Order: sequence, then structure tokens, then C-alpha cells
Amino acid sequence: MIIGLDVGGTHTDVVLLDQSGLLRQAKIPTDPEDLFGSILAALEAVTAGIPPEGIRRIVLSTTLTTNAVIQGNIPPVGLIVSAGPGIDPEAFRTGEAYICVRGSIDHRGREVEPLDEVEIRRAAERLRREGIRQVGIVGKFSVRNPAHEIAIREMLGEGFEGVFLGHRVSGRLNFARRIATTYLNAAVYPLHRSFFDAVCGSLAEKGLQLPLRLLKADGGNMKLEASLEAPIQTVLSGPAASVMGAVAAAAGEDDAVVMDIGGTTTDLAVLIGRAPVLNPNGITIGAYRTLIRSLETLSIGTGGDSAVRLKGGELVVGPERRGPALIFGGRHPTPTDAMAALGILPHPERRRAAEGLRPLAAGLGLDVEALSRRILETACRQMLAAADRLVEGINAQPVYTVHELMEGYRVRPQRLLVLGGPAPHFAGTLAALTPLSVRVVPRWEVANAIGAALARTTCEVEFFADTEQRLARAPAENFHQPIALPYGMQEATAQALALLREKALARGANPRYLEMEVVEAQEFNMIRGFHTTGKNLRVRVQVKPGLIHGYDELLARLAAPAEAPPVRTATGP
Repeated sequence: MIIGLDVGGTHTDVVLLDQSGLLRQAKIPTDPEDLFGSILAALEAVTAGIPPEGIRRIVLSTTLTTNAVIQGNIPPVGLIVSAGPGIDPEAFRTGEAYICVRGSIDHRGREVEPLDEVEIRRAAERLRREGIRQVGIVGKFSVRNPAHEIAIREMLGEGFEGVFLGHRVSGRLNFARRIATTYLNAAVYPLHRSFFDAVCGSLAEKGLQLPLRLLKADGGNMKLEASLEAPIQTVLSGPAASVMGAVAAAAGEDDAVVMDIGGTTTDLAVLIGRAPVLNPNGITIGAYRTLIRSLETLSIGTGGDSAVRLKGGELVVGPERRGPALIFGGRHPTPTDAMAALGILPHPERRRAAEGLRPLAAGLGLDVEALSRRILETACRQMLAAADRLVEGINAQPVYTVHELMEGYRVRPQRLLVLGGPAPHFAGTLAALTPLSVRVVPRWEVANAIGAALARTTCEVEFFADTEQRLARAPAENFHQPIALPYGMQEATAQALALLREKALARGANPRYLEMEVVEAQEFNMIRGFHTTGKNLRVRVQVKPGLIHGYDELLARLAAPAEAPPVRTATGP
């Protein structure tokens, strides 16, 4: 059996699956002040009476790191950066504790300027005086030779809680993005470490010694232990869970927009057939452009519990959430209350919803029914406008799915796949406002948790070889090895795939069903005096994102229509 658990801003969704089907499911209110208690309550809801040895693994997705970055709730972080001649690293400053030092490596991994140990020890003393506990170290070409980053770490000495090297955070060439990625990785580490310790400790207290995994932004998972070195990999894992849930339950052959409607936000993504669209260059989160590989998603502050108010005589829905809906004891009207007032969402507190909406209706010169329709239409138009922006953004650049580059392809969605707790209640209004075919994903309430549970382990490897220097490197994997000539792309690819297999198995992948592929292979001749003196080879390989093997019967059951509330528009059945 497998547990999938998705921690959202409003609810924590959890499922218990085996190969035959969905055994149990639960939706637990998320307590922002006691996130770990919410997780444990969700686990207890589906594991009562289940022997721990019968559970193979738990996969969690979380918005913890995402929210911390977006809201700016991150501690001061030290960053030590070396670049050498050329681009000025000051252009990429991330904060006050950003220190540029002498020393550089060139694009082929050769030392151009040595480090100044006195300068680095002086920087370390400054960071300690300022109370900095997390430090990132980034060299411009450390992905070709990490020697300087490693040496700086050794020179820093004791007194730091976490030290993160740029070449380990990402093996890709892009100095500015590697700086931002390393900075964020160090910044979210304390929060993620607390999450890790609390989850593991609480489970141990209850006798649940279970293998734990975290969903990553690319729709794959990693061992919880491995996430301590790269906690930034967990950003946007919530939207990734939604996408994988749609793949598991409702994907067909046409292009489709996936819309996960929660209480706080709506997360959107795009499927081309059964393949999610990927951002291969790295996501932007907040003000930071990173190298974190991610599914192409967009989140907006519109959901079932979005605050509804008047601003300058105009109706505004979201983006903030001011607590639960009126019908659930809240104090501010929401789209959920509008649905209750219209009878779309049957609820015994329908009268309370109508009374709470009446002052807003009076302010617009409407009755409660007309206001409620306008609230739903406003929320749904915001969701559909976001879907249009996402599709336009994808079509403005080469289209990548998790499996391939589709050069020249234009996304033309035919379907809108809706999931999340309030999905059936929004679906009718969405259908009235878009030409797309609207379908509520089977098991819509917990499809995100199902997606997390069924996602396979993924990872990638960046591999470099220089035949003139007779040296092969994969710095992010701590791989450095001399090579014997003749050596070409075939040998480089074989070594890269071997490293990928080793890495994937260490992260918990199934060795019998390991789908690896080459996603980039480039070869450049090195010329001196009109003669070729060697080749520079670069190979990038990955384990394909997708669903785990052996659950075909479960997937067939999940794809079967589930009983859902009648879909009605804001104007009636």
C-alpha cells in the first residue's frame, strides 16, 4: 500500500492506495500554526487499523518552501561568489550578506586566478559576527571544476548550520540562475529541516517507521533524506501533484488545461496527451529566476475561500483568504458562500451565506442571487484568464513536455480538467464561460494526493568530457575521472547513463522499471592553429517523469467516472 499526502493552504488531502484501488481517503483542515499536527492527523485518518509493515511508502507534496519564498519569510543567508574577469557578480546580488571574492575557473575547468585564503577567512568571520547560519558558495564555472567551491567551504571553518555548493545544487551552466538557486536552497533549509525533523520524530513516536518521499516540482519524487541537501527541489510540488493526479485519472489524447481549485489558490498546468508541459530552463519563483526543473504551472490567488469585497465600487474576488467561508463559521463572504446561496452547494447554513452577502449586494444595487452569480462568474473568469496566460506563455517559446522537445508545436487546449474540493461546484459556471469541454476529474477531491502517491522517482545528470584534457566530469554527482582515447559521444553517453542509474537507485527508483533517456547531447571541436586538438562533450540525461509501474488496474479504476454532485451553472441546473 502507498499513502499520498498533499498539504495545501486550506486542507491536507490524504489517500491510501493499493494495486486494486483507492482504499481510503480523507480531507483534514490545515492548521498553519501546527502543520505537522495536520499531517499526522491526516495519516491517522487513513492508517487506523492498518499494520505499518503493510505500507510501502508515503509520498508528500507541500507548499511549505513555496509559501516561505513568495511571502518573504526566509532568514538572512550568506553568499560567497567568485567569477573572475568578465561579468560582474554584483549584478546578481541577493542581499546584504553577499560577498564577492577573488579567484576564478575558466569554461574548461582550468584555474585562472587562485583563491585568497585570507580574504575568505575574513568573509567567514563577518558572516559569523552577523549571525548568519546558512551559506551558499557559487563559482562561475564550478560545474566544470568545483575545486574552488570545495576549497572555500573548507576555509569557512566551523559555526555554520548549512553550507551549500552551487555545483551540487545544479549542474547546469547559468551563473545568474545558479546564484539565485543556491541562495534559495540555503534560505529554505532551516524551515525544511524543521519539517523533516518533526515529521520523522512524530512518526517514530507513533511507531510508524515508514519510507518517506517528497514530490518535486518536475512531478517526480525523491527520498526525504535526499531533500535535506536540495530542499529547493520541493517548491511547487503542490501544483505538480495536481498535474500527476490528472495524468493518472483523466488524461486523453487532446491538449488539456488542468485546473486544481483549492480554498486559497487555483493551480493550472497543461497536458499534451498524457505528457505534462515542462519548463526545462528553470522556474521563476517570486523575484528569483532559478535552475529548478519544473512542470510549467501557474498559480493565482482565486479559490473557494477567496475573500469577496467591494473596492472603488467594483466587485473583487481574492487574492487573499481571510479565513473559512461564512457557512463554515467564517466572517467574510467567499465564492463558497455564493454557491451555497444559489443552491449549487447544498448546505444547511444557506441562509447565513445569503445574509452575509446582502450588504455587498446592496452596495452594487443587486439582489443576493444576482450578486452570487456575479461572484462566481468573476472567480471563473479569473481562472480562465490565467489559463489563457499560461497557454500563451507556453506558445511563445519552444514547447517541451516531460518527454520531448516539440519544436514548432502550438498548444490548442480542447478540454479543461477540473479537480480540487470545490471543483464540481465551479464546473458549471466554467462550462458556461468557455468553449472548452469541461470535465471534473474522477476522485476530484483527492486527485492531487493520488498524483503524489503514484509519481515515480526522477532525477537528472549533467555530464561533461574534455578529450584534450582527457578528463570527464559530473560535478553535481562528485564524479571526476580521467578518460582514455579514443573517446566520443557514445562513451560519454554510456558514462552519463551509468551515473544516472546509480543516482536514481540511491533515491529509491525501481531498478526493474527505470526509464532513462538522453535529453541533450552536444559536441564541440577545439581548434588550435587550424587543427582540431580535441572535443568538448556535454550530455544531459534523465529518468522520465511519469507514474510508477504495476498499478494498471488502479489507474483503470481511477479513470472510471466517480459519483459527483450534479454540475449546475450559476443560473441553475
